[in-house]
Amino acid sequence: MNVHNAYINDVKAIHALINAYAERDQMLFRSMADIYKNLQTFSVVEDNGQVVGCCALEVIWSDLAEIKSLAVDEAHKGRGVGTLLVNAAVDQAKYLGLPTVFGLTLKPEFFEKLGFKVVDKSALPMKVWSDCARCSKQQNCDETAVVKEITAAR
Repeated sequence: MNVHNAYINDVKAIHALINAYAERDQMLFRSMADIYKNLQTFSVVEDNGQVVGCCALEVIWSDLAEIKSLAVDEAHKGRGVGTLLVNAAVDQAKYLGLPTVFGLTLKPEFFEKLGFKVVDKSALPMKVWSDCARCSKQQNCDETAVVKEITAAR
């Protein structure tokens, strides 16, 4: 398995992975247009030429980035795909000079194993909540905020 920046021909697979979770109310839907528009933020993991996981890193501000749209094919869960993707996102944040990475997740224990700390969502800036306006769970959010402080490379 290898992790790399997403290519244009990965968009359909990314869309399918994300929306499989969204159909189970575990992630926000993302349109093909949105994925194309934000393709440069995505990394993917391939196994034997097939995309089996995806993740985006969105820069929020000069000191903060969000890990978004982390999705792993059901048949590849437990094989380190999610870890590869999150580590790649953290490495990219380091490279960009960002000191803090966060995520909103239904699986905080996964992120805690990777050095993230659970924090109160109110500790995150309002800019973070722009996606919340599109979420059907807006008033009853069941996600947990996780944050990792990193030593930026720059």
